[in-house]
Amino acid sequence: MAYELPPLPYDHAALEPYISEQTMQIHHDRYHLAYIERVNPVLEGTDWADKPIEEVLRNLDSLPLGDEEKTTVRNQGGGHYNHSLFWEWMTPGGTPEPGGDLGAALDSTFGSFSGFQEAFMDAGAKKLFGAGWAWLVHDGSGLEVIYTANQDNPVLQGKTPILGVDVWEHAFYPQYLARRDYIEAWWNVVNWPTVERQYGAVK
Repeated sequence: MAYELPPLPYDHAALEPYISEQTMQIHHDRYHLAYIERVNPVLEGTDWADKPIEEVLRNLDSLPLGDEEKTTVRNQGGGHYNHSLFWEWMTPGGTPEPGGDLGAALDSTFGSFSGFQEAFMDAGAKKLFGAGWAWLVHDGSGLEVIYTANQDNPVLQGKTPILGVDVWEHAFYPQYLARRDYIEAWWNVVNWPTVERQYGAVK
């Protein structure tokens, strides 16, 4: 079955004032949909057309496609995968910073929750050149902050995303222009219970 645009788990305006209704309409309804409309035709007719997009990306080199088509799956399928996670990592009003196993792991890895935030924002606002994503990932042994260009993601590196923020301009430009201080505002809408469940499943 072809991939479909997942509905937002909240209203377009629900993340204001941190992410505007206009931004969410453009980001979800137009950009995410475009990734889906471009990857579906490439996988149509293959044994991979009905596979979850994460599985497709993990097996990108094995797809019975030419190099150009694989690049389309990497970019457009990656955009679909990344954004499907991104909407779930946000919630109106945000939630308190994580505790439990995830909170302890962040403290152990980064020294403190604020130390994690600093490393995460540094990856997305300073180290990343151009469009891409900043991620908190589990690399098989513990937590790590990384960044990826374009619509690449940790799955392509054999890592599991726990949290990610979109640093393409379409994610923030209507409201923040070219300022990546949007990431600082974004903390106010992070859905930490969802992140904690994903960490628990990986750990």
